[in-house]
Amino acid sequence: MGNHVLPGNPPVEITLRRSPRARRISLRVSGLDGRVTLTLPRGTSEREALDFAATKGDWLRRHLAARPEAVPVALGGDLPVEGRMLRIAPGRGRSVTEEAGTLLVPGPVERVPARLQGWLKARARDRLAAASDHHAARLGRRYAAITLRDPRSRWGSCSARGGLMYSWRLVMAPADVLDYVAAHEVAHLVEMNHSAAFWAVVARLCPRYEAPRLWLRRNGAALHRYRFGD
Repeated sequence: MGNHVLPGNPPVEITLRRSPRARRISLRVSGLDGRVTLTLPRGTSEREALDFAATKGDWLRRHLAARPEAVPVALGGDLPVEGRMLRIAPGRGRSVTEEAGTLLVPGPVERVPARLQGWLKARARDRLAAASDHHAARLGRRYAAITLRDPRSRWGSCSARGGLMYSWRLVMAPADVLDYVAAHEVAHLVEMNHSAAFWAVVARLCPRYEAPRLWLRRNGAALHRYRFGD
């Protein structure tokens, strides 16, 4: 349905979405990227929905103002890698290297964000493939493939055909958090739902999953603060 701008100070961009299952107008602010979505049930006009959003203008602006600021990835800054904050510094050679709490990034300054993003993605693929292989072997199941993306609404998914999708930003979280998400998605190879049976499989693969699950709920959105210029 497109985007609209709610007038005010500051203006707020709103994405309108119509849902046949919605019973009432709803307004949602994404905790990951601050995107504002206005959902319309069947039979509701855009004008009616926008008037509703206008009554929530002050609430929207307070909510958006409370969000953590974006962190541009650059030399001299810090970046979380497997739960540790590492300082970004100039490096030599051809590859990004980690040394004594520092990420050494060679090449031109303007390429630093892209090089670090590529390095993180490669590291994420290695860690997630190893974790997925481990958990799948324990269940005696096979997955079809692993895909890395940068979704805003989920950390992973498992398709009906056994394809696993993960957010590459998981490599920024502590290792046990990444392992929990891998266990969660691999468990869907057995139970394609979130029933008690599914959580029993997760507990079998990751006995102490409650702690990393809670960490992700409390801190996961902050991983999206880091911007790589893309």
